Amino acid sequence: MKVLLHVCCAPDGTTAFKRLMEKGYEVWGYFHNPNIHPKSEYERRLDSFYKLVRMWNLKYVNAPYDPSKWFERVRGLEDEPEGGKRCEVCIRYNLTMTALKAKELGFDCFATSLTNSPHKNLDMINSIGEDVERETGVTYLKTFFRKKDGFLWSVIRSRELGLYRQDYCGCIFSLKEKIEERGRKVGEGSTGSVFQRES
Repeated sequence: MKVLLHVCCAPDGTTAFKRLMEKGYEVWGYFHNPNIHPKSEYERRLDSFYKLVRMWNLKYVNAPYDPSKWFERVRGLEDEPEGGKRCEVCIRYNLTMTALKAKELGFDCFATSLTNSPHKNLDMINSIGEDVERETGVTYLKTFFRKKDGFLWSVIRSRELGLYRQDYCGCIFSLKEKIEERGRKVGEGSTGSVFQRES
């Protein structure tokens, strides 16, 4: 069976690709992440994804990068905490776009590498995936990649492969939280101009 795998980042993708291929799936990666900010960060993570693709001889489908559409969906949720409603909307958007692409190209199912992250709510992700399945008619593969040392394996493997490992989820708001937390730790409150949206 052909599965279109939403890859949130190359490190989490290592475990996801490995486990799905071990189960006999023909896995294609789909790096659909318009939430990532700034654009330079998106490009850095995309380059890391391509690096993994080359090193493991993986298949992939090109995805668009249009942050404006993502901002439209999270409007009004700017002050939500990490892991809250904004994240739910973000995940739903990325999984919906993955499912629609899978449907367009004739894939049997779709999945996401997000379940390898120790910072994500697996029940929420899988519930959203099942919702998207009902809405699109494309089968969602429920996964728990981080379990059985999946995340630990990805950390070790990513280090061996020289993959870039980011230190925040990706969006402008998670970046803001990270910088503010760093500022509290060093006694600085300034966040600078890093929060300017890029077109």
